[in-house]
Amino acid sequence: MAKKEEKKFEELMQDLDNIVKELENGEADLDSSIEKYTEAMNIIKICNEKLSSAEEKVNKILKEDGTLEEFNISDGE
Repeated sequence: MAKKEEKKFEELMQDLDNIVKELENGEADLDSSIEKYTEAMNIIKICNEKLSSAEEKVNKILKEDGTLEEFNISDGE
């Protein structure tokens, strides 16, 4: 079986939005609702991981010698 291509953050958010709409309409039976809820929680987990990874990348700056260092904002104290 081929590995499923990883979805972009925006695609995952759209999937999550669709699931929420399906659950809000109240037409799904209990088993289907539980499946959708579980799928939504998995999407949220993946999105959180993507956001954490992006935050780590953004918080690093490239030094003149080409190495990365943490980006810290001083509050002037």
